[in-house]
Amino acid sequence: MLDIVNIAHPAFIVLGAYVAWFANHAIGADPIVTALVLSPAFFVVGQAVYRIYHVSFERHGQESLRGLAFFFGILFITEVALSLAFGVDYRLVTTSYSAVTWRLGVVDLPLRLVLPFAVSLAMTLGLHLLLSRTFFGRALSAVSQDPLALQLMGVDPQRIRERAFALSFATAGMAGAFLVIIQPVQPSMGRGYIGLGFAIAVLGGMGSIAGTLLGALVLGMAETLVTTFLGPSWAPAVSFGLLILALVFRPAGLLGRA
Repeated sequence: MLDIVNIAHPAFIVLGAYVAWFANHAIGADPIVTALVLSPAFFVVGQAVYRIYHVSFERHGQESLRGLAFFFGILFITEVALSLAFGVDYRLVTTSYSAVTWRLGVVDLPLRLVLPFAVSLAMTLGLHLLLSRTFFGRALSAVSQDPLALQLMGVDPQRIRERAFALSFATAGMAGAFLVIIQPVQPSMGRGYIGLGFAIAVLGGMGSIAGTLLGALVLGMAETLVTTFLGPSWAPAVSFGLLILALVFRPAGLLGRA
């Protein structure tokens, strides 16, 4: 929606995971509490990153290629900094509920998976309401469609873009705090989420929060089923195969505007 190809986004998810691990290791803080604390901190970091990006590239109309290189640099700087600070070993947070499993008939629901899933649904619903029911959401849609008209209404498009970009960082920090409960993390694992993130956004429909959720569920279930029955090496091929089919028959995405 902002026309910003932020390939460094997964790096901040991993950063959030390491902050949650460090808080748990140092003072025993639960990752859920850390996630709540991380949100405003990552929001401020997101504002700072966007201002650097805007002043250096966007204001001069150089955001297409040089801006992409800027986010590549942030991705690798974050990865190297985490490697130097924590090493390349995998880190995992074990909580009091990590070993708790709810059983519904023949279905086992590990609480370490149920909690992040519930939080992700709540975050998705909250973002959907924010973008569809508030002035900020309407202004953000206007920024992606006609920023000049937004300026004529007395709203600064740059300020809206800055807040939206910072909001993406806040959600990334929260995601990382819950990711370290689900699975072990290490500094370079964010690279694997770059292609998957873009695939989910395109499959669901650009600018559609509900479509993003649907695209994530479709790709996630496809990868899980293929991994279970055919092996993990086939999972990426099948997932991106579904993406190609969707683009052929539904270029706007599953819930995007045709």
